[in-house]
Amino acid sequence: MEFPARKTSLLGRDGIHLAAETVGEESAPPALLLHGGGQTRHAWGGTALALARDGWRAISMDQRGHGDSEWAEDGDYGFEAFAADVDLVARSLDAPPVLIGASLGGIASLMAAGELGTPARALVLVDVAVRIERDGVNRIVDFMTARPDGFESLDEVADAIAEYLPHRRRPTDLSGLSKNLRRGEDGRYRWHWDPRFMVGRPPRTLDAGAPERMEAAARNLALPTLLVRGRLSDLLSEEGARHFLDLVPHSRFADVSEAGHMVAGDRNDLFTDAVTRFLRDTLSQPTGAMDR
Repeated sequence: MEFPARKTSLLGRDGIHLAAETVGEESAPPALLLHGGGQTRHAWGGTALALARDGWRAISMDQRGHGDSEWAEDGDYGFEAFAADVDLVARSLDAPPVLIGASLGGIASLMAAGELGTPARALVLVDVAVRIERDGVNRIVDFMTARPDGFESLDEVADAIAEYLPHRRRPTDLSGLSKNLRRGEDGRYRWHWDPRFMVGRPPRTLDAGAPERMEAAARNLALPTLLVRGRLSDLLSEEGARHFLDLVPHSRFADVSEAGHMVAGDRNDLFTDAVTRFLRDTLSQPTGAMDR
């Protein structure tokens, strides 16, 4: 069964408008999908549709400063702001959602659930935990900041991505790339996020007491939790994953083969299967769930 995507606008901290798409029955319990830094709501591949077919109402949201969401007037892109957005959006829904967060979205979800007490049915962290690898972070930052003047064509964008992700096959149809890009008045393509987002990066997970706060948030988790790691990831190591599992002994773990840090984009089939199986195993089957 197909579910058409419905565009909507949600409200974050300070009234910032956050663009989102919903897939699934309106009466189904919500699952909130939060992309990584520099990505948009389109980063999840077929995950939202698979969740809808499994009886969930999947809400894919552009985080502040990303995609079609508003840019922060004060340029606040600290983790506290992202976590506050998640908290307010979750509380605005008609039922506590499942929080599914990749990288930055995972950090925001972890801080929301474990520090702010955001009501949620379950938490899925995608290739991010309390301990992350500095070299992996630096590689991401280098890629995101390498072309401040943008790209002349989608072919240039595809070449840059292929160099950054050599394990992923270069697409022949480049039309999908435009969802993560904006075209300026000069005709050049730039990533679809506020350039101020990268000011002060590498991310604050590496300083300013953030690791201690994240560890405390992890210890506070009492809800069903799944940690998903890309087996080729250079950001979340096996040691980092084990450390999180020690902090949250009730959590589950999935190691996705042939996937790097961008797990949902690298192996969407395996990623989606891990998430849906986790939700089926740990939560009561949503009303209206369909066999696939």
